[in-house]
Amino acid sequence: MSTPTNESTSQEQPLVSHLVELRDRVLRMVLVVLAVFLVLFPFANDLYTAVAGPMREALPAGSTMISTKPIDPFLIPFKLSLQLAIFISVPFILYQFWAFVAPGLYKHEKRLVMPLLISSTLLFYLGMAFAYFVVFPLVFTFLASTAPEGVEVATDMGSYLDFVMTLFFAFGVAFEVPIATIILVWMGLTTPEKLRQKRPYVVVAAFVVGMFLTPPDIISQTLLALPMWVLFELGVVFSRGFMPKEKAQEESEAEVAVAAAASAAPQASAPAPGEAPVGSEIDPAEDYIDPDRFVPLTDEEMEAELDAIDSEEVQHDLQGSPAEVAQKLEKIQALRREGLVSEARDLLYEVLAEGDDDQRMVARNILAQLDEDV
Repeated sequence: MSTPTNESTSQEQPLVSHLVELRDRVLRMVLVVLAVFLVLFPFANDLYTAVAGPMREALPAGSTMISTKPIDPFLIPFKLSLQLAIFISVPFILYQFWAFVAPGLYKHEKRLVMPLLISSTLLFYLGMAFAYFVVFPLVFTFLASTAPEGVEVATDMGSYLDFVMTLFFAFGVAFEVPIATIILVWMGLTTPEKLRQKRPYVVVAAFVVGMFLTPPDIISQTLLALPMWVLFELGVVFSRGFMPKEKAQEESEAEVAVAAAASAAPQASAPAPGEAPVGSEIDPAEDYIDPDRFVPLTDEEMEAELDAIDSEEVQHDLQGSPAEVAQKLEKIQALRREGLVSEARDLLYEVLAEGDDDQRMVARNILAQLDEDV
């Protein structure tokens, strides 16, 4: 009976150790937030005055902010200091989360996570700064100017703090769009090309998100949606460097195939105005023949055309169907990922014998890549 007990203990011990480590890291986060809060609290009133600066400048002359509850003059600066302490501690909080999951990551994943954490933190602070220096003056000036005649604008300090913190959080999260885009591409869930194809939906989604995250005014909604769109475009550009090797290779091969097909397509050249074109598909050596003029074939020409059609049908029977050759190309990619190079080469030679022009072009490109790898 002792053996099962020892086995269960050995299986539960890693989970217990992880929970203990998680508890320690959460306690460190709480202690750091409290330490920052204790530093900020003596300056709570000054901090609130600085945060309320854009609103106070937009108020009409002689107007001030008010407090509708007796405890608000103490409680509101207290809440502001605590929320700012959490915002300031964001780098340490993210680092603790990263340190907790780092032992389970591969070495190349660890090299990517730290830059993403640093850039996400900077983008969050950049979003807050954009809200304070750009959005607040425009929004508060617009709202104060729309007050009806005879109505004195006197904003409650508690309502103002809720309004401001909502915008801070909304713009901080919205500026994380490039990080989210890069992570989606890095995980292999999508590709930059697919994201570009969904650009119209992203623009609409940006305005919908702006409608939900911002107060009900068109200015703050637009000022949130436009940066999200621009940051999405930047994320698509930078995400190409984070694509998995298999996805990047497949996308490059697809681009090569499309370029080869475009170059192999016949390009008809229109005759210059005033010049009669020379040559035709019937006989390039002859002069230009008007395609609208019907010329019946002779018996000899008709027999020659039928013989040519029969020979094309025989040649087509000897070749594989495009669908079968396409399946062989997909199997070749799978063999390459598994490291079976010789089997992939055998199939590539079959594609060169059975495929059409575009498929043979792709097969030659893959053979060249295999030769470079060797």
